[in-house]
Amino acid sequence: MGVVHTVLALIVTLGILVTVHEYGHFWVARRCGVKVLKFSVGFGKPLYRWFDKTGTEYAIAWIPLGGYVSMLDEREGLVSEDERPFAFNQQSVWKRIAIVAAGPVANFLLAILTYWVLFVSGTSALAPVVGAVQSDSLAFEAGIEPQSELISIDGEPVYNWQDAGIQLLSRVGDTGQIRIVTQEWQGYRQSEHTLSVERWLAGEKEPNPLTAIGITPFSPHLEAVIGQVLPDGAASQSGLLAGDQLLTVNGSPVKDWMHWVQLVQTAPDQKLALEVNRGGRIESLSITPRLKRLDDGREIGYIGAAPKPAEWPEGMVREVQYGFIASATHAVVKTADMIVLTLDSIRKMIVGLISVDNLSGPITIAQVASDSAKGGLESFLTFLAYISISLGVLNLLPIPVLDGGHLLFYLIEAVTGRPVPEKAQQFGLRIGMMLLAGLMMIAFYNDLMRL
Repeated sequence: MGVVHTVLALIVTLGILVTVHEYGHFWVARRCGVKVLKFSVGFGKPLYRWFDKTGTEYAIAWIPLGGYVSMLDEREGLVSEDERPFAFNQQSVWKRIAIVAAGPVANFLLAILTYWVLFVSGTSALAPVVGAVQSDSLAFEAGIEPQSELISIDGEPVYNWQDAGIQLLSRVGDTGQIRIVTQEWQGYRQSEHTLSVERWLAGEKEPNPLTAIGITPFSPHLEAVIGQVLPDGAASQSGLLAGDQLLTVNGSPVKDWMHWVQLVQTAPDQKLALEVNRGGRIESLSITPRLKRLDDGREIGYIGAAPKPAEWPEGMVREVQYGFIASATHAVVKTADMIVLTLDSIRKMIVGLISVDNLSGPITIAQVASDSAKGGLESFLTFLAYISISLGVLNLLPIPVLDGGHLLFYLIEAVTGRPVPEKAQQFGLRIGMMLLAGLMMIAFYNDLMRL
């Protein structure tokens, strides 16, 4: 069922992104007077197709990894004399630029719309309050203290942990100083801290900036109380029930939930004697955690139980919600910030400050899409907006084959007054195809290594 969910999440995600991207090309082409021959979501043999009154074919194909809009073009086939005015290549250079740019622009508009929906409906976020600071870390040396709230990073205000993570990610690979302002949690005293970095996390695979500076986000204390028991698991078979408070394991007191997890994980296939408080009565049980092999090769004990959710302190969980107009403004700013972050990340990857191991292909996208879908609509929409922005930025890169490569040729034509020679375009397309194929191979390899 997990594989099916992952595949469906990938199909839905790519289906939305590709449809929006190609519809951008289609919509502008129609308004520029170009005849559209085919609008396909997916590649290969169509699973379903239909035609409109103008003769345009619409198709849903069986390979959901892209799509295309086919337009009338004299470079791709014979065009009758009466249809020449409707051919793409017969349009002015500015119309061609508009048609090509419309795809990535549509992806950015989708991101803006998605963020607008999130801001209007309201989202939940955790205040960036520090739970612990690792000794001898950058944060420790800079004087950041537990129970303090991050207020700004490099002058940019942070409202939640997502804001903090994005600001720190923008500094990966940098040399210089990271300026962090903190404030006492629910207090008034503010402090400024300076973290000196040199090629910070350069070349690091999947960098985690919070861990790197030595900060652990605050989380409420979890009591050793069973909140949920999964069917057919070791916990269910042992007789553990939701609401049971774990008192002792083999005669030793259980401190909290994390202590209980450690005891279980270190005892696969070992019988444990338990004492639990069940509604005021002390019950004696025994449980044998089952062996579970993790992706990294470790073997741990697993019982199939979850803790009782902890209550967050008042003010720790924040609701972010704006009005209709304010949401639009925040959505545009958020999208612009993510575009800049994506472009800067690409620049750092090119110069070697960010490892190419961070490139991801369809397998990773499918896994993240599946996880975000399981996390709820808010999580999925946030992921969709980010991927839409990434797709728009990547398509605007000046690489022949991509939209950005075509835009480069047309901009040269607009400046010089004559088209780029056909041989030069064909040579550029071959180079672009090799670059794109190389990037795809690296992305697929990274996906497989993550598996």
